[in-house]
Amino acid sequence: MNTSMKTTKSTYSLLVGSEEKGRSIFEGAICALIVLCTAFSGWQFASNSVALPRMPATSNAPAPMIAKAAPQPPVVADRG
Repeated sequence: MNTSMKTTKSTYSLLVGSEEKGRSIFEGAICALIVLCTAFSGWQFASNSVALPRMPATSNAPAPMIAKAAPQPPVVADRG
């Protein structure tokens, strides 16, 4: 009875013992590649500048004036 307890292993110990070493190295490399790509993308986004259109600082021209249109009577369609 005591010998049967020593020969049986738990499911967890069987899973740990059967882990593939090559697969864990591959998974680590993929994880590192994802982290590096994410960091590079963030760095690229942060380092890019956006050129916004500006008015010339030496412009002496007055600002354009916008006039409001006169109110117009509503248009009613004749459906007759």
